[in-house]
Amino acid sequence: MKRPVGPPPRGPGRQCTGTEAARGNSSPLLRATRGKDGFRPRIPVAPLAGPYPSGVHVSVSTMTSLPAAPAPAPLDEAADLAARLLAALGFDLTSSELAATPGRMVRALKEMTTPPTFTATDFETTAEPGQLVLVRDIRFVSMCEHHVLPFTGIAHIGYVPRKRILGLSKVARVVHHCARRLQVQERLTGQIADWMVEHLDPAGVAVLLSAEHTCMTLRGVGATGSRTTTSSLRGVLLDDPAARAEFMSLAVSAP
Repeated sequence: MKRPVGPPPRGPGRQCTGTEAARGNSSPLLRATRGKDGFRPRIPVAPLAGPYPSGVHVSVSTMTSLPAAPAPAPLDEAADLAARLLAALGFDLTSSELAATPGRMVRALKEMTTPPTFTATDFETTAEPGQLVLVRDIRFVSMCEHHVLPFTGIAHIGYVPRKRILGLSKVARVVHHCARRLQVQERLTGQIADWMVEHLDPAGVAVLLSAEHTCMTLRGVGATGSRTTTSSLRGVLLDDPAARAEFMSLAVSAP
């Protein structure tokens, strides 16, 4: 099933259905990632014109569990404000070396906080019942919403299919789509798991992120080399100790 995924609508998130409420448990590390308002209901979608090969379906949907992307602003106006910020910090923008810096600064920040769109493709599953699908070592870059400094890391995404499997490259695109915005790692972890639950309806989902935050390694405490690890587990990968142990052992083992 192909689903173009772009900036989601404004609002507090979608409301959990009864089925998701029963199985969509977060791990103890991330019980508060969904926010007090929960999630919005999914928006009805209309199928695109076919026909398509057996087992492949196409429809348009919206990633409703993420906050709205910021409204576009003229980059020239943003560059003027960036110039004022740099000048207020004491930098001499009359210098030829710094004359173009505000524009570069704005374009870089815009690029790093604009979620890339993609088309999510899924197929009828050929996996055995209870089989774990794991895509590990997905590198990502996100921006700390507290200091507007990058944090970089790797993601391990596992799920137990029920009826649909996601194209492998699309798992990485889900991570990049959720990460490319002002974020905190705890919320990012839960949002990736939410996407997998909402779009695939799997028997279980597990997300494990490990990242280095430059807001604490390059400034402040200067904890060089420190990493933060977060997890979000749903369904059988939360409730079944053997399934959870299988995911964790495969995710952290050497390649």
